[in-house]
Amino acid sequence: MAQSGDERVVRCFGGPDDPLMMRYHDEEWGVPLHDDGKLLEFLLLDGAQAGLSWRTILHKREAYRVAFDGFDAERIAAYSDADRQRLLANPGIVRNRLKIDAFINNTKRFLEVQTEFGTFDGYIWGFTGHRTLRRDGVLTWENTPARSLESDAMSEDLKRRGFKFVGSVICYAFMQSAGMVNDHITRCIRVPQPQQEKLGRRRRG
Repeated sequence: MAQSGDERVVRCFGGPDDPLMMRYHDEEWGVPLHDDGKLLEFLLLDGAQAGLSWRTILHKREAYRVAFDGFDAERIAAYSDADRQRLLANPGIVRNRLKIDAFINNTKRFLEVQTEFGTFDGYIWGFTGHRTLRRDGVLTWENTPARSLESDAMSEDLKRRGFKFVGSVICYAFMQSAGMVNDHITRCIRVPQPQQEKLGRRRRG
């Protein structure tokens, strides 16, 4: 939890010491997203944070956008071995061969989902019943889950379709970033009105 300037201003994360994280918190995190291009961007970037922090990836976001042609799905899906080598030599992104291969693979799978469902949006939001979910009660950063029944189901289906780096924890982070769940803590300046559906959740060891 972060406080900035006036101590009464409370954010889940981000503050004047990290303006990029603060803008992401205030303008994007938890906001329902229905644009396929942006959904692909978040799906790929959330996978890139596996074993790292979102802050690390967010600060490389612009470099990723340049390196991956603005997250143009058709272009990424057509990347060659030469493109892989170009990406592995790019110091602005995480130069992990498995993650770079996953970007390309997941983009191909993304296009397959679009073909099957018409839009990726129509497919992915089905895991929350096409609504933003929010838990009941007082929300704190400490009681924010790392996964849920919905992210478990999403992870299982994405893996079945051949996606990589889509474990349940990554899927839950994606759901937060895409506004499929709204986990802004109760004291946060961005807390929504209590109008979303209850989020069924469970933790696993």
